[in-house]
Amino acid sequence: MPALRFAVFGTGAVGGYFGGRLAEAGEDVHFIARGRHLAAIREHGLRVTSVDGDSLVHPARVTDDPAALGAVDIVLLGVKAWQVPDAAAAVHPLLGERTFVVPLQNGIEAPDQLAAVIGADRVLGGLCRILAYLESPGHVRHAGVTPYIAFGELDGSSSARVEALRQALSRARGVTAEVPPEIRVAMWSKFLFIAALSGVGAVARAPIGVIRSQPESRELLRQALEEIYAVAVQNRIALSADTVAKTLAFVDGLPADGTASMQRDVIQGRPSELEAQVGAVVRLGERLGVDVPVHRMMYAALLPLERRARGELDFTA
Repeated sequence: MPALRFAVFGTGAVGGYFGGRLAEAGEDVHFIARGRHLAAIREHGLRVTSVDGDSLVHPARVTDDPAALGAVDIVLLGVKAWQVPDAAAAVHPLLGERTFVVPLQNGIEAPDQLAAVIGADRVLGGLCRILAYLESPGHVRHAGVTPYIAFGELDGSSSARVEALRQALSRARGVTAEVPPEIRVAMWSKFLFIAALSGVGAVARAPIGVIRSQPESRELLRQALEEIYAVAVQNRIALSADTVAKTLAFVDGLPADGTASMQRDVIQGRPSELEAQVGAVVRLGERLGVDVPVHRMMYAALLPLERRARGELDFTA
């Protein structure tokens, strides 16, 4: 099969890590970034510092203009969940006859948002697990959790394009790639974990080690997980009966000083994925007739901070 041409749309911690590892493995990867991050990558390359080994992509193929790249085979979408609708329109110059897009955002709504703009046939389901952040412009730090990426056709079928992507990622150092039997189930499993942990972490303003060790905050986390599980079941997502227990066990194995990206954004006064995570649970709960009091409380408590971060409110806390 001919070599694949990748575009990483949104070269933050997630896009930078997985795209950087693909480029390190010799894949044809083009990065789309902006501002100081773009300038740093152009001058010094894309640096990944990782517990699994460091790497530097230099020179890196990077631009802020998708039209300068033209059509690619695969777009890895690494923007924040709240940026997906705008990104769906912006990826058009990257789309060729067979191009497909793999969303890696937290949340569960990105595939449908993309499909509404570029067509369902161009969209896979996708998710990733990694504890990483931008340490400085052009520098991604992987701090913990084995980097994992999963993807698949939304209808559960097998396809040559999915297999081609799996093979490319299997050649990348420090990446575990998987094609689950049902990508929507896998996405909901990730959503259950990240939405609950993000909400509780943002309200408590405490790292994972504190949340799981204090009986009160651990119980709040458990209740949040149970609410998302109930919403998923009502939505006919076949999560296993032990999903909540397994998720709590996974949380117990995370680095004690770890925090969720939504939590960090809220604490630092930046626009966050509140709507795509906690807000999505509230909306889906209302639509499906599932009561989600913990998520309603967290959403109400965090919403003023979110509106201030977006310039809709002005107050001093």
